[in-house]
Amino acid sequence: MMETIELERKYGRRMEQAENELKRVKNKILRISTLRVALFVAGIVGVIYFYDAGAAAVCITVALTFVPFLILVKYHNRLFLLKDRLEVCVRVNFDEISALNEVYSPFDGGNEFVDSSHRYSYDLDLFGRHSLFQAINRTCTSFGKERLAQWFQQHLENKEEIEQRQAAVKELAALTDFREEFRITGLLYKGAPSDRKEIGEWAASPAYFSRMWWSRMVLWAVPDINVLSLLLVVAGVLSLDVFGVIFTLFVVASFGLINPVSKLQTVYDKRLRILKVYAELISLIEKQEMQAPLLQSLKADFGTEGKQTTNILKELSRELERLDLRNNQILYVLLEGSLFWQLRQVMRIEQWRKKYGAHLLRWLDTLGQIDALCSIACFAYNHPNYAYPSIASRPFIFRAKDMGHPLMPVQQCVTNDADIPSRPFFLIITGANMAGKSTYLRTIGVNYVLACIGSPVCCSQLEIYPARLVTSLRTSDSLKDNESYFFAELKRLKQIIDRLNRGEELFIILDEILKGTNSVDKQKGSFALVRQLMELKANGIIATHDLLLGQLIEHFPKEIRNHCFEADVENDQLVFSYKLREGVAQNMNACFLMKKMGLVIDDQPHPDNLSH
Repeated sequence: MMETIELERKYGRRMEQAENELKRVKNKILRISTLRVALFVAGIVGVIYFYDAGAAAVCITVALTFVPFLILVKYHNRLFLLKDRLEVCVRVNFDEISALNEVYSPFDGGNEFVDSSHRYSYDLDLFGRHSLFQAINRTCTSFGKERLAQWFQQHLENKEEIEQRQAAVKELAALTDFREEFRITGLLYKGAPSDRKEIGEWAASPAYFSRMWWSRMVLWAVPDINVLSLLLVVAGVLSLDVFGVIFTLFVVASFGLINPVSKLQTVYDKRLRILKVYAELISLIEKQEMQAPLLQSLKADFGTEGKQTTNILKELSRELERLDLRNNQILYVLLEGSLFWQLRQVMRIEQWRKKYGAHLLRWLDTLGQIDALCSIACFAYNHPNYAYPSIASRPFIFRAKDMGHPLMPVQQCVTNDADIPSRPFFLIITGANMAGKSTYLRTIGVNYVLACIGSPVCCSQLEIYPARLVTSLRTSDSLKDNESYFFAELKRLKQIIDRLNRGEELFIILDEILKGTNSVDKQKGSFALVRQLMELKANGIIATHDLLLGQLIEHFPKEIRNHCFEADVENDQLVFSYKLREGVAQNMNACFLMKKMGLVIDDQPHPDNLSH
């Protein structure tokens, strides 16, 4: 709790500093706006007043009014950019204060990634409103968001990879200024979800003008003919009028390129201007010193042939700006007549694409990985009391101390331990309704996913072996597929058995297996399923209302442990401790709750009563 208060103060101080600076900038913008209007009016009045006094007086008036006016216009634009940045800074820090108070609505929950058929994400509520993804997601690029979601959906299963990501997260968690600047920059120049696809399509598309047989010949011929013509004019062989005709013919010939070049320029403007934004983010990464091996490796992915990615993207930006010169009519005539400028610039851009286009998606993917790592690092920074798990190299172990659910308010979060020491091994969790079984299973699953993506976990200690997580907690029937609840559950269980038969190492979490059938079938089927899981060397946890499953320990005394969540009755009220206890549950609460709600319960039911 003390850590949260201190973090709120830190974010509050940063927000207050940004707000104070924002007020100062807004006041400056107001003053400069007033001064600009005054200079403009003074310039107009001055030119009119001194118009008859001669050119010198008019020039002095323009120099003293309109020149400062133009300088202030540029300064004014920079101030507006600074204002936008400060506003985003205030919002970013305010949102983090909200997150510390379990309000995650400012962040994207990744609703598009909700998948009821996924092997664990739907059961664990990893995506959607008030989800783990929403609590962690601080990405500022669309491909960073997709990368983070991919990590949630396909957790790591390799000890070295997890430990490398842990080291990267630890380092980034300490780089608060870098992470804040990175996120502000990304949010300030928000890209579109289609950016990666469109940039990839452009990078892979064939050149248009460069492959024309005449294009290089024209670029060589036009300036050479112009130079030769000028030399002949100087030598007196040609008249200046002839040179003018040749120059004019080149300008007229360039008119045939206006439409195709304009179409290409529209594509370039739409798909490539956004690269300037990503260049800003990549520049921040290139300037930041990084020590973790994973971060150094990602940083090394930027650039090629000894050039930094930032400089390479700036080259493209300069070529695009030079192409814009064709929009000025006077420059168009001069540049087209002398150099065939628009064709030259389009071909230079196509040459840039040929040289660097293959690297673009790799750079964006690397940027997305660092964006995703910054999200996990922010989560780590906001939870300094969370522990980084140790990763075992041999199967199987899951040993947690003081484990809680990271989305549960601190005041309400009851922590528990868990111990699965070997393979095969299962925990059987029994207990009454609402006593905490399902929450316990989700707590284990969520912390397991966090551990396997390189994040700290809501535990004081955790040691895991990174097997593949599979759950069956929320199986539902499907009217679309004409599929019953029971059949849907059987399909999920069959998938688990098939995976085990293929040799996959699984960590299995099941809640109330075979709940779609009668109690006799359920007990018989549950016993058979657990036996099969043991034979296939599986590990996991099973929660159930069926107390008879507690008898499985008699058949597997070394591979099964019974734990329970009890519901105690105190002063005619149900009391839940939500603390895990050893053994099989003794108290069930269904009848008690029905009585409390006014439903008549016959303590000694008899078959004859059912006929009435």
